[in-house]
Amino acid sequence: MAASYNILMMGASYGSLLASKLLFGGHKIHLVCLPAEADLINAEGFRVRLPVRGRKDPIELDSRKLPGKVSAGGAAGVKPSDYDLVGLAMQEPQYRSPGVRELLDAVAKSRVPCMSIMNMPPLPYVKRIPGLNYDALKPAYTDPSVWDSFDPATLTLCSPDPQAIRPPEEKVNVLQVTLPTNFKVARFESEKSTAILRQLEQEIEAIRYDTPDGKTELPVKLKVYDSIFVPLAKWAMLLAGNYRCVTKDGMRTAQEAVHSDIETSRAVYNFVFDLCVKLGAKPEDLVPFEKYAAAAQSLTRPASAARALNNGAPNIERADKLVQLIATQKRLHNAVIDANVALVDSRLEANRKKAAAA
Repeated sequence: MAASYNILMMGASYGSLLASKLLFGGHKIHLVCLPAEADLINAEGFRVRLPVRGRKDPIELDSRKLPGKVSAGGAAGVKPSDYDLVGLAMQEPQYRSPGVRELLDAVAKSRVPCMSIMNMPPLPYVKRIPGLNYDALKPAYTDPSVWDSFDPATLTLCSPDPQAIRPPEEKVNVLQVTLPTNFKVARFESEKSTAILRQLEQEIEAIRYDTPDGKTELPVKLKVYDSIFVPLAKWAMLLAGNYRCVTKDGMRTAQEAVHSDIETSRAVYNFVFDLCVKLGAKPEDLVPFEKYAAAAQSLTRPASAARALNNGAPNIERADKLVQLIATQKRLHNAVIDANVALVDSRLEANRKKAAAA
């Protein structure tokens, strides 16, 4: 008999995508989220709509009809030691919020295996990459002190490659997957903790969902890798696409960011690809530019970082700045990345001034 796990997921929007797949294994999942989200999820569950190749309409997964159990609530009163695995599925700036910060610290001190599903790798995970000056990377984080209590051995990174949105016309418990790629997670240092990930990987791989056409294989798998560098494949995508959605006075789609000047996009992408190889990645750990450029053709919305800036956010995830700081340590610079980081800096500064004056 496979083990049944208690899983804590901090963040219910993107977190519900992976949670929907984990529920097939019969696990109990508790989502930490805002009160309105928690009330709705406790009353009605959540829905995840997955596009499936060869089908006109997406398949809708209803959490209430899956074998596992889901509950939701705020950050207060959660005991991390009650769980076998913790997922971090919020944006990096949110971890300094009152309540969330204290829960994150309790997670760190509990030493329960913790899997980050953020574009921005937590600082303790970066410490698993040898040979860097980690203190010099702190300016890329909204508040690096929230990570102080973590032991890097208990933390791993899961690349959030699948793209999903909450349709604005729907309730907040509905998630629409727009790019159904796989989650790629690096192993933990401990074999015991990694075994949890491997069981979840196998369960998700085995899912066949009953539809009128018969049992159907669902996209969005969890893939476990021995290399700590595999989740860093997202860095090149973020810097060639996501952050280049930000423009001086607005935003553009990821498709436009990549394809309006394909050679510049290729140069930025390959610069970050080569940086990851210098850090210790093997080329096969990463994704070639052509594969990313093909996927970017379907990214017809601006990236979340650009949308947040446009909505006046005073802080966003700064994977762009993290990569720039790491490159600087390796005596490498890219003019396009430097200009883009400066542009995001200036847009954030403008948002903060506007918020202070309000």
